[in-house]
Amino acid sequence: MVWLILAGLVVLLLAVLLIRTLLFTPKPQPVLSEETVTVDAEAATAALQKLVQCKTISNNDPALEEDAEFQKLIDLLPGLYPNVFQVCSFQQLPDRGLLFRWPGKSDTAPSVMMAHYDVVPVNEESWDKPPFAGIIEDGILWGRGTLDTKVTFNGVLSAANSLIADGFQPENDIYFAFSGGEEVNGKGAVNIVDYFAEKGIEPALVVDEGGAVVENVFPGVKAPCGLIGIAEKGMMNVCYTVRSGGGHASAPPPKTPLTTLAKACQSILKKPFKMHITKPAAEMFDTLGRHSSFALKLVFANLWLFKPVLDLICRSSGGEINALVRTTTAFTMAEGSNARNVIPAEAKLISNMRLNPADTVESAEAYLKKVVNDDSVEITVLESFQPSRISRTDCESWDKVAAAVAETWQGCIVSPYLMVQCSDSRHYGRISDRVYRFSAMDMTAEERKSIHGNNERIRLESISRAVEFYIRLMKKC
Repeated sequence: MVWLILAGLVVLLLAVLLIRTLLFTPKPQPVLSEETVTVDAEAATAALQKLVQCKTISNNDPALEEDAEFQKLIDLLPGLYPNVFQVCSFQQLPDRGLLFRWPGKSDTAPSVMMAHYDVVPVNEESWDKPPFAGIIEDGILWGRGTLDTKVTFNGVLSAANSLIADGFQPENDIYFAFSGGEEVNGKGAVNIVDYFAEKGIEPALVVDEGGAVVENVFPGVKAPCGLIGIAEKGMMNVCYTVRSGGGHASAPPPKTPLTTLAKACQSILKKPFKMHITKPAAEMFDTLGRHSSFALKLVFANLWLFKPVLDLICRSSGGEINALVRTTTAFTMAEGSNARNVIPAEAKLISNMRLNPADTVESAEAYLKKVVNDDSVEITVLESFQPSRISRTDCESWDKVAAAVAETWQGCIVSPYLMVQCSDSRHYGRISDRVYRFSAMDMTAEERKSIHGNNERIRLESISRAVEFYIRLMKKC
C-alpha cells in the first residue's frame, strides 16, 4: 500500500512539473510602433570620429591626464551638435561633469540620458590601427571609446540635434548628463546627482550604459536578447596580508606567508558565496527561460524544486551566468619577496569582488574571514561600494525603454538583467527607482572583448542604430 502511495505522489509530482513547464510560454513583448525613423548616418559617424580623436584618457593619478584633450572634446560639441546648443541650456559641473537641459512641455517627469566621455588607457603597440586616429575602413570605425561609451554620448546628442531640427519638443524635460571620469570612479556623476537633489529634481527615467543586444548569452536561447540592467553589483577590493620573520629559502619553515595565502585562496575558491536569485536574475530567468530548450524550461519553470540544479549549472559554467546569482571573487594581484631565494617577511594577495544585491560589503568581509579561518591572514577591505538600488519593471518608464529597444532591434527578446560591471548610474539610486542600463548597440562576442582591450572598434551601422534608439526613446519622454 505504501509503495502505491509513493508511486502516486511521484506521478503527481511529474504531472505538476510537466504542466508548469508546458504553461511556461513566452511573455508578450512590447507593443511596437510602426513609425519609421530616419538617421543622418554620415553626420553621426563624422561626429563620433571626431570624439574618438580626442585622447580623453582618465587616470587615477590626475597628473597623468591630458586636460587639453578633455577640453578639446568639450570645445567640439557646439559645432557637432549646433541645434542642441541653440535650444538646451548647458553647464559644466566640477570633476568634468557636463549637464544639458532640453526644456519639455512640462518639468514634472524629467528623463536623464547618460554616458561618459573618458576612456581607459591603451597599449598602442598592440593595436592594428592607431587608437585615436579615428580611422574608418570597410564599414568599421576604429578607436578607443567607440564602444565605451562615446557611441552613446554621440547617440544622445545626435538624436536630440536631429529632433530639434525637426521642430520636436519632448513632453517632459530631458537632461543629458555626461561624466569625464567614470573609468576611475570620478565624482562628475556624483556632482550631477547632487545638483538634481539640491534642485528637488526626481528623474522619472534614467538610461546609462549596461546591457546590449547580444546572442548566445543565455542557455538554450538562440534569438538575440535585448538586456536592460535594472541593477548592478557592488564592488570591493580586498587585501590579504601574512607576515613572518622571513629567512633564507634553503631552510624553509613548515609554513611561509605565500603558502598560507595559497591555502586561504583555495579555501575561498572551494567555498563560493551562496547563490541568491534576486529580482534582476529572477526576472531574467522568467523571461528568457521561456524561450529556452524544454529541459531548461523544466528547470526555470520549477525553480522551487530545481534551485540546486541551477546552482550546479551556474557554478560549472562560470562566467556571466554564474555572476548573475552570487558574489564572485577574482584573485588579481600577488606580492611576495623581491629575491628568488628569500622567504618574504610579508606577502599580499588582492581579490576583486562583485557583490550580489543580496550581499553587502560588511557581510562579504565577514564571510571571507569565516572561510579563511586563520588569524595570521589579515583581511582588509580597500575600495568598496554597495550593490545598487534595484529599479522597477512594473512602470511606464520600463515600458518606454523596453519598447524603444524592441522597435530598434526588431526580433530581439527584451529582458531585465543584473549588470555585473559598475557604472555611474549607481549614483542615481538615491533619487530614482527607475534607472536602466542599456548600451544602445547590438554587439558581437568579439566586440565585447575589445572593450578595455585592444582594437576596440564599431560597425558604422551600430553608430546609426544608437541614434535611432535615442530618437525613439526621446519621443516617448
